[in-house]
Amino acid sequence: MTTQSQRSPLRTGAHRGLLPALAMFATLLAAVLAPTPASATGTALTTTGTSAATSTAGAVSTSVAATDDVFVSEAEPTKNFGTATWMSVCGSACGGTAAGQRVALVRFTVAGIPAGAAGVTVTLAVTSARTTDTTIAVRPVTGAWTETGTTWNTRPAMGEVIDSHSGFTAGGTATLDVSSVVKGNGTYAFALTGTSATTTVLHSSRAGEALTPTLKISYTEGTAGPLPFTMPTTAQLRASAKKVFAHYFTPYPVSLDNKAPADDYYTRNYLNPDGESGKHSAYGGLLRDRPLGRDPLTGDWALADFTTEVRQAIAAGLDGFTVDILSLTGTHWTRVQKLIQAAEAVDPAFKIVLMPDMNGLASADSAALADAVATLAASKSVYRLGDNRLVVAPFKAEGRTAAWWADWMTTMETEHGIKVALVPCFLDFTKYRDAFSSISYGFANWGGRSPAANSGLTANIDRAHDMGKIWMQPVSVQDERPNQGIYDEAANTENLRATWKGAIDGEADWVQLVTWNDYSENTQFAPSRNAGWTYLDISAYYLTCYKLGCPAITKDVAYLTHRVHPVAATPSYGETKLMKLRTGSTQPRDTVEVLTMLTAAAQVSVDVGGTGQTYDAPAGVYAKTFALRPGSASASVSRNSTNVATVVSPFAITATPYVQDLHYRAASSGRP
Repeated sequence: MTTQSQRSPLRTGAHRGLLPALAMFATLLAAVLAPTPASATGTALTTTGTSAATSTAGAVSTSVAATDDVFVSEAEPTKNFGTATWMSVCGSACGGTAAGQRVALVRFTVAGIPAGAAGVTVTLAVTSARTTDTTIAVRPVTGAWTETGTTWNTRPAMGEVIDSHSGFTAGGTATLDVSSVVKGNGTYAFALTGTSATTTVLHSSRAGEALTPTLKISYTEGTAGPLPFTMPTTAQLRASAKKVFAHYFTPYPVSLDNKAPADDYYTRNYLNPDGESGKHSAYGGLLRDRPLGRDPLTGDWALADFTTEVRQAIAAGLDGFTVDILSLTGTHWTRVQKLIQAAEAVDPAFKIVLMPDMNGLASADSAALADAVATLAASKSVYRLGDNRLVVAPFKAEGRTAAWWADWMTTMETEHGIKVALVPCFLDFTKYRDAFSSISYGFANWGGRSPAANSGLTANIDRAHDMGKIWMQPVSVQDERPNQGIYDEAANTENLRATWKGAIDGEADWVQLVTWNDYSENTQFAPSRNAGWTYLDISAYYLTCYKLGCPAITKDVAYLTHRVHPVAATPSYGETKLMKLRTGSTQPRDTVEVLTMLTAAAQVSVDVGGTGQTYDAPAGVYAKTFALRPGSASASVSRNSTNVATVVSPFAITATPYVQDLHYRAASSGRP
């Protein structure tokens, strides 16, 4: 029988960085997580701690100077112009030649825009060195490049035109609107292209501070965003010694075939019980959820998708991804490389922790693994400690002996000049911790997925700290595996809150969200069809508590979670393999949960299947459950007879499902 810690096999193979805490919380989150039975019950989640500063509503204007800029010339395809004080933009007929095109590249790092900012506008401002009657266009850059190394032959890929500007005056400033691309904090790169045979000459950053290409940003501060609190800036969150990563699983990127979601590979083959020639029919289809869909893209769409996911993670406050390395060649290896490339392009400070999967790499040669890891480690986005040691956190590290890992670390140092800080992620921490102690910088485990399995998390953290190691605590939402015929009872958001509470109470050094996107195990935090951003939004609150102390709640938000059928319901599709409760899990329950985060006490009205109930919810974080009934589910929050929040689930509840589907749906009043 599959154990709680094992991971599901895939058609392509078996499925499966660290800083010591510099300061502890003065006051910690204290979340009371009493069991909630199926009848209507409530749980007050008392939170204490240092409140994050809230912004006063008002207009803000700021500017960001370019961090890198250069131009490339088709006429001189191997030359780099990284020392030039100007940038040339010209069409293909530039200089009277058929191959004279010149393109300018410019990069910016944006920080400090609060998550609740409204009316964000961003313009790219460049200063002209000549007066010309020419037109230039701005495009997003989707490929990697460097100021001192890029040439025409190595220029990066570009996207579609965002905006254009015509007419330039020497010493004058020209602006191009890039608001459609710059959605928040992160690193953004643009290309400036032209069609004229006449050159547009712009000053580069090397011409002086006053002439440097600049992003001009304006927005209105406030709490109009989707979260119930003002999200700290990326810089504030990253200043904490505590780190939060999400486990990235390469088999399930945003898109598998760049098709519209109504007819893409997820819909045709993974969600369809008869997909992939019926190979998943016994359990009603491989998946129950999928990434948020998107329209087909041009260019390197896979890289663009990874870029999207990096930006989503940054917006949620994450420090990086722990990337599952399933193989050293092929599709999954390529996706690991593209994920790292995307992180480097968006924001090199968003870190990728290398996590060799010792199920998928069970027979990998030690030298080959060292070569592969060293190749990835060349990126500045791959996580290293302050002393430059490379963080490697192998999944199921006990798949190889401690002696094997010690020899591998020696190979990394002697053959590649890389010292490794090993943070093994165990399936059985208690059994293997002592054997690995002498070679490890820290420890992690894969963890459980039910409140019952997560009732004593601080013991592992204390043990690791007593051994002088840092600890990476798993935080999880839920776990249902149709193809393995097993599931855990997450009890709506109770498991999510319990695992965050364990990380905070135990003063874990790091957190690993398990997982970002393993849809075959239904453990995903990533924005998805079934949950939208809800689980990331809830985690953003606890992540802030973990890093900086709990923030003041400044906006009333209600979250609704439920399954789409009772646990014992019989599906109409002819499944022969139904999911059964994992041994030791919390007992199954059929409930709708309303989780409120309120600025002050209010009255909550809940309707489940046409049955209405009303209760008084206190200020702060509070959870209450109601019996699951066929029909629709909704909740509204009112104070002084004024509605302040409404959440309506888009998912109908039925007593006769088509396939067995035990994945909890989620909705938020903050993202209607």
